[in-house]
Amino acid sequence: MKLLYYGGQKSGKSLLAEQKALSLAGGRKPVYLATYDSGYDDPEMGARIALHREQRAERFVTIEEPLEIVSRMEPGGVYLIDCMSMWLLNTIEWSRDMVLAQVEHLAEVEADIVLVLNDVGSGVIPPEKLSREYVDRSGIVGQRLAQICDEVYEVKLGLEVQLK
Repeated sequence: MKLLYYGGQKSGKSLLAEQKALSLAGGRKPVYLATYDSGYDDPEMGARIALHREQRAERFVTIEEPLEIVSRMEPGGVYLIDCMSMWLLNTIEWSRDMVLAQVEHLAEVEADIVLVLNDVGSGVIPPEKLSREYVDRSGIVGQRLAQICDEVYEVKLGLEVQLK
């Protein structure tokens, strides 16, 4: 089963995705694929990551993987990828075709996968080229993830609405 949690920053999507991954795992420890690249050296993001680590405590096996997320998965496992938005930033220098190929590989993995994606496309069109490319990729990848997922949830204010 593949599920997508989609929403704005601080909407509660990560917490809901964690709860879903734990329920799918049925007592086993799911794998938390953390996509943040610590090479950005951003103290504020470091604080956010610390909060996420505290939030999930010892209930997950954590693997930090900023790029090759599919390579860290095995059939039959339960995975939480938090988050695809950070993964998109990490792969911004890849061609769109390379990014979409990775999404297709993700679709082929025979495992339970819970994905988290930020809503970045509800604002104005960014004036800067790189930002526009990121927003466009997020929309394109988000559409494809929604297609390959069995369930899709939009999250606002900690509440989930099932879209699919």
